[in-house]
Amino acid sequence: MKKSIILWIIAFILTAATAVFQRLTGPTYPLKGKTVLKDFTVNYSLDRSHSGDDHHLVRIKVKNENVTGILEWKRYKTDDTWRIQRMKFQNGELIGALPPQPPAGKLEYRIILTDDEYQVLIPREKPVVIRFKGYIPDYILIPHVVFIFLAMLFSTRTGLEYFNKDSKYDKLVYLTLIFLILGGFIFGPLVQYFAFGALWTGFPFGYDLTDNKTLIALVAWLTAFVMMKRSSNPHRWIITASVLMFVVFLIPHSLLGSELDYSKPVKNVN
Repeated sequence: MKKSIILWIIAFILTAATAVFQRLTGPTYPLKGKTVLKDFTVNYSLDRSHSGDDHHLVRIKVKNENVTGILEWKRYKTDDTWRIQRMKFQNGELIGALPPQPPAGKLEYRIILTDDEYQVLIPREKPVVIRFKGYIPDYILIPHVVFIFLAMLFSTRTGLEYFNKDSKYDKLVYLTLIFLILGGFIFGPLVQYFAFGALWTGFPFGYDLTDNKTLIALVAWLTAFVMMKRSSNPHRWIITASVLMFVVFLIPHSLLGSELDYSKPVKNVN
């Protein structure tokens, strides 16, 4: 097998592993766990992200319809009192509803399950935080995800080109920049706009870590591009850009993302 093909395989594996790691460790990935109520185990998966302007349904599977559930919630980072809602039993599930919030609004919630004299809190440690966002059309979201994945793939493959005896960086660098700009600076802002009503919330307008890490990656690759044209030995610049992009994209997606400040006037929701 040619070395170039092997390097492509390695690049794909590293990129896919990074994407999975980023997804599983992000603050919007459902919180999963299990607890014991009386003499049976309750498995749960609690969402931490909601798209759209409708209510978010919280579901807990239970084996016994005599089990009752109380859903408690309040707005995140506020002095609100906990709202209490009795969950309804339907088709083997206890179901409660969280009210819709403005884009980037967050609620914290928890569930109390009771069976006779037995009671358990889910989750046990601290409430779940869920962030609301607007609906993102597939024709915006899918290209964003595809282009960002391709940018990461070509970035990794460009760095691995160092191990080829006769390294050829030009096309790989061009494609990395093209996909990074398409995914991170054309479709990325559109995703942000549909979700939270703002095209860009990173530097210098805010602290959104997803936007900022994409900006860092672009600066690194633009520097590598310039040095590829000017330097007789551009390897270190290209490898640095590749490694830097790999590192910043290990940062969980949506970490330090857009967050509504409830202390400021917002549009009322039902």
